Amino acid sequence: MTGSRSVRTIDFCYDIISPYAHIALRRFGELPGDVTVRPVPVLLGAILAHWGQRGPAEIAAKRLHTYRQSVFLGHQHGVEISFPPRHPFNPLKALRLLSGANADLEMVRTAFDFVFAEGRAPDTDEEILAFAHRLGLPVSLAEDGPAKAALRANTDQAIARGVFGVPSLVCQTAAGHEVFWGVDGFDMALAWLEDAALFERPGYKRLDDVEIGIERK
Repeated sequence: MTGSRSVRTIDFCYDIISPYAHIALRRFGELPGDVTVRPVPVLLGAILAHWGQRGPAEIAAKRLHTYRQSVFLGHQHGVEISFPPRHPFNPLKALRLLSGANADLEMVRTAFDFVFAEGRAPDTDEEILAFAHRLGLPVSLAEDGPAKAALRANTDQAIARGVFGVPSLVCQTAAGHEVFWGVDGFDMALAWLEDAALFERPGYKRLDDVEIGIERK
């Protein structure tokens, strides 16, 4: 094992709208034993707007592929996925509940099971009430001022750290942060946790110097 191991806590930036985050949660048992995970709810829509992106389910030609890939990846990792009747849905109130409660991993897993195991979208009055009940939280927390502020602060901090999508594992380093995005970035995160000098190897080191050849407006 090489490189300095300064990371002990990883921020798991998630939005309840992401099936990939649901799968990533099931892989945390693969992390080294000395690493802990802090779940951080963020609003994906605000992150995408900041970076000028659209979500994969917002692109007509990509939407069905995204859903199929989610189910396929879920099967690969032993996770059965059942999509809610509406997707994308508005996750704002559900995220405020999770932010206001400072939800731990067990609560976050319960929240994702509500959406992607039971196939329910917490975007109506009836369903957000059921969602809050499942988590053991007062539904009024979804309109709580501090809960709203916590979600905004989480999202702003994620953007400042370079998060551009969910799920993202944000690992603190001496120089700042490393961000590992998506289920398909999980294996790279594992490799980096085992070798903090991974990106100093040939093939990685020069990537920061690659110039932008053409930029679409």
